[in-house]
Amino acid sequence: MNATAPFWLSRRSLSAAALLLAGLLSACGPSSADTSQASATMPSDSSSQDASVAVFAGGCFWCTEADFDKQPGVLSTTSGYIGGHLENPSYEQVSAGRSGHIEAVQVRYDPGKTSYAKLLEAYWPTIDPLTANAQFCDHGAQYRSAIFYATPEEQALAEASKAALQASERFSQPIVTEILPATTFYPAEDYHQDYYQKSPLRYAYYRNGCGRDKRLEQLWGKHD
Repeated sequence: MNATAPFWLSRRSLSAAALLLAGLLSACGPSSADTSQASATMPSDSSSQDASVAVFAGGCFWCTEADFDKQPGVLSTTSGYIGGHLENPSYEQVSAGRSGHIEAVQVRYDPGKTSYAKLLEAYWPTIDPLTANAQFCDHGAQYRSAIFYATPEEQALAEASKAALQASERFSQPIVTEILPATTFYPAEDYHQDYYQKSPLRYAYYRNGCGRDKRLEQLWGKHD
């Protein structure tokens, strides 16, 4: 991880003095109050038959979900897991790196109001595309950035978008964000869905403490 990212907030490196805030700051980890509310998985939204679906991974899915919910034309977002070898993985299995999955967000959008290309454009400034197997304070392959394509057209658009970013010479380092074929997407447990709305204080502590927005500003500049 780059030195500008707050590595000291990683779950594995939390000091004893920080344990009081572990429920707020650690790797998208829920507090006991959150887990007591619900533990069942949330089914994918099947409404809006004309909607299209895209899947993006950008580290903690709480943050990726919140970022995409702001985008025009997005109908709904679902936090979940993709790309692993276990069926119906739990958060504990994924966050420990035992299932091979990546934390990701399924984005349902209205193709009459936005497009896959526009979602790709919106995605890049929400991640650190220079760091492999980590995003901000969350370390491990389960938190890496990735774009999942479902069709050859999506693959071509994703690869072209990545190539354009690299060719722009905005960064001297290589873009390490992966472009992967979509596999089964498993919705995460209910307490993870819309976490930034359900638990705004805990979410703010996590996002700010993780240094996400500070790092994004360093990489991309200020955004409204």
